[in-house]
Amino acid sequence: MSLLVEMNDVHTYIQSFHILQGVSLQVPRKGATVILGRNGAGKTTTLRTFLGFQTPTRGEIKFDEKIINGLAPYRIGSMGIGYVPEDRGIFYGLTVQENLKVAARDGVQEMEKRLGRVFELFPDLKKAWKQIAGTLSGGQQQMLSLARVLVSNNRLLVIDEPSSGLAPIVVERVAETITELKKDIPILLVEQNYNVASKICDNYFIIDQGRCVHQGKMTDLEKETELKKRYLGVAV
Repeated sequence: MSLLVEMNDVHTYIQSFHILQGVSLQVPRKGATVILGRNGAGKTTTLRTFLGFQTPTRGEIKFDEKIINGLAPYRIGSMGIGYVPEDRGIFYGLTVQENLKVAARDGVQEMEKRLGRVFELFPDLKKAWKQIAGTLSGGQQQMLSLARVLVSNNRLLVIDEPSSGLAPIVVERVAETITELKKDIPILLVEQNYNVASKICDNYFIIDQGRCVHQGKMTDLEKETELKKRYLGVAV
């Protein structure tokens, strides 16, 4: 299996708290991989450590076979990684158009070449092109957050809790969109909603108390009722 991301025995402290205590995981060059676990297990810290927002004290992190430990977030992002944070990371005082222009790492002309695909996935954004982002609905803001990573030539999408705070009908739409996106670009996802993750993802890693305690194919996890109950709180 060809790997795009490798994290090997990664330890991360936040102040005096030892949050990641030896996380090891891999992301293939195709499909969607999800990090699962209860609140406080270390899922988001794993993403932030990979992206350079937290510095590991031990372990090795590779992107496309290159060691990226200690690199600044902007340097890691410039390697072709698009990040969709849990708080969406949009500029609420700018229009939809301005948000996409700001996010276009390769310039406005390249952005415009990709707008057809963006509007195909998110027709609401075409209608709201000149609308201030802060006036969009929660679902539209999440769509804008996803669109911002599609206007650059990214090789990996990293998405943190895409269903957080959204109505069920919007969650379903977001899940469908991410499922469509993974056909073109690999995805590393954190998702608290197990049902959403099971629809989107091909591979999983379960983190508990800062360690990876289980991994495998998502289709196999469906059968592991006791495992899901123990680590994810999913009712049997």
